[in-house]
Amino acid sequence: MTHYAILTDLNKCVGCLACSISCKVVNNVPIGSYWNKVLRIGPNPRQEGGQWPDVYTYFLTVQCQHCKNPACVQVCPTEASHVLADGTVQIDKSKCIGCQFCAMACPYGVRYLNEEERVVEKCTLCEQKVAQGELPQCVSQCGGRARFFGDLEKGIESFEAPGAPLEGDKSYDAQVKSRIRLGDATGEGCDYPVKPYKDSEVYHLPNVGNDPGFVYILRNEQWQGQE
Repeated sequence: MTHYAILTDLNKCVGCLACSISCKVVNNVPIGSYWNKVLRIGPNPRQEGGQWPDVYTYFLTVQCQHCKNPACVQVCPTEASHVLADGTVQIDKSKCIGCQFCAMACPYGVRYLNEEERVVEKCTLCEQKVAQGELPQCVSQCGGRARFFGDLEKGIESFEAPGAPLEGDKSYDAQVKSRIRLGDATGEGCDYPVKPYKDSEVYHLPNVGNDPGFVYILRNEQWQGQE
């Protein structure tokens, strides 16, 4: 079965907020609400009692994790929250009654009530763009080339991000079509958007029985929030 998700290389993320802002624009997210938040983790000492410059900071992007066993779907009384065949968790606004049970059940606090429409909203993983063969907005607009999109069932090495524009064609369409795979992009030097990583450096947000789908890579620093 397909299960779409996003992988973020936290050592590459520069905290520019391009993912968060572009998401708000393309999805018309209300002022004061976000489908994709960027949290600053740190600065934390690398060793007990350590002080600057022996500290580290990284930026953690948090949005709907499109879980394999989503609690939000289990508590929804109208089946407005549901899982599609591609593994993404979606909301049918025509069925949503605004009870916010799903928002209370979500362990990551990534759902909110649209006060004007009186329905709950969250990240859709840009289903309208993915259906047309494009990448989610937060992936295509990542300033640090830190985000990749793909199918978990095919392995994270198959995840894709925008590649260099096709030679001689600098148009937007060419940039949309140009892709680079995580498995082909791992190596040393400035030509590689992803540096080598170990299996022990691959993380998920805390799992409380919901099995979050999104993946994070963090090298040489202490992951905050791992169970």
